[in-house]
Amino acid sequence: MTLALDSHTALNPRSVSGDRLRKLVVERTGDPVLAHEAHVVSQVLPFKVSSYVVDELIDWDRAPDDPIYRLTFPHRDMLEPEHFAVIEQAVVQGDRAGIRKAADAVRGSLNPHPGDQMSMNVPQHDDIDGSGMQHKYAETLLVFPRQGQTCHSYCGYCFRWAQFVDQADLRMAVSGPEAMTRYLDRHPMITDVLLTGGDPLVMRTDLLASYLEPLLEPEREHVDTVRIGTKAVSFWPYRLLAGPEADSVLRLLERLTAAGKHVAVMLHLSHVAELQTDVAKAALARLASTGAVLRAQAPVVRHVNDDPRAWADLWQAQVRHNVVPYYMFVERDTGARPYYGLPLARAYDIYREALQQVSGLGRTARGPVMSASPGKVVIDGVVELDGGRAFALRYLQARNPQMVGRPFFAVYDEQAQWWDELRPYGPRDREFFGGLS
Repeated sequence: MTLALDSHTALNPRSVSGDRLRKLVVERTGDPVLAHEAHVVSQVLPFKVSSYVVDELIDWDRAPDDPIYRLTFPHRDMLEPEHFAVIEQAVVQGDRAGIRKAADAVRGSLNPHPGDQMSMNVPQHDDIDGSGMQHKYAETLLVFPRQGQTCHSYCGYCFRWAQFVDQADLRMAVSGPEAMTRYLDRHPMITDVLLTGGDPLVMRTDLLASYLEPLLEPEREHVDTVRIGTKAVSFWPYRLLAGPEADSVLRLLERLTAAGKHVAVMLHLSHVAELQTDVAKAALARLASTGAVLRAQAPVVRHVNDDPRAWADLWQAQVRHNVVPYYMFVERDTGARPYYGLPLARAYDIYREALQQVSGLGRTARGPVMSASPGKVVIDGVVELDGGRAFALRYLQARNPQMVGRPFFAVYDEQAQWWDELRPYGPRDREFFGGLS
């Protein structure tokens, strides 16, 4: 495929952010109120969208109800009404200092680091700066390369939204691979390294290689699996198609697989529309040709994919393009959850009904899964016990490995949206909730 893109644009697209947001929304929808409200919300939550998303993925005749528009563009309901009013007042007054002060205050109330990420996941060593890494589970190390802490576009539901706002104290990042390699050398139980962000595929390939090639050295042979989290296929597939940067990243993945590493490209795919363009299909084919395993995950969220048919279509398309459905997550308790969040009972119904519409190869996605402070909790069902209805739950992964795989129960709550809203069903279930009664 030949594409007329210069080297910079091939790596990182033209994008819209900041004050250009209002102009774009007015041009495409003719709705100045919608544009104003989006601008107000963007003072708090990050906004960025690539030219590819604007021109190829969004059906502007359906906006604002198009699912990709809902996925990427701010909406007033992403903020609580009182928060929106405070920010709007500062915007109307043109008070930049007031906007910044109000936005910082609102962000602090939005639980910018859910799941005790900063307090419990960051490695603590006197001689290793672990501030850009997370080590929650014994086998897996998450690494946040500084150069990859942005994306080609931002998802409104992103639980790592705090990485992208202008508050340095909220961001996690390592400046280079040295802290990662030193930490791995001290922790031979780590078998999986996940580069995340942000999106590592916004980086030049030589920078990406500086983190990945040290994993091929003999002293790190305990690292069996390399994961790269990305939404480039959805938001800028030309990263994998156009120019020397595309070719070099594919060669890098080939070197890793040829050396015996299991390379998992963790695709964030929220809606089947992301897989329907020819360039997205070509990008998936090129990725698969490297020997990497392609897996896909996303949360189930209102306005985008809160429908069983949407998930069935997505899973079927993934299987068709050699992508393994991996997780259906629950929207985390952070950021724009008032807008995107669903009750756990509804999320489970969507998952179950979607499974009924696909073959066995499409049923590999585990869900709905809450990635909460104690671990990844999957809702296995709603059951009737002697004392009433209950959620049947199980840890897929946990800080305490002894919890993994053991069934337990929580009192059924039709409105509950997150782990900390659930209560143990009976005395034997309390240990799974940290001893809560």
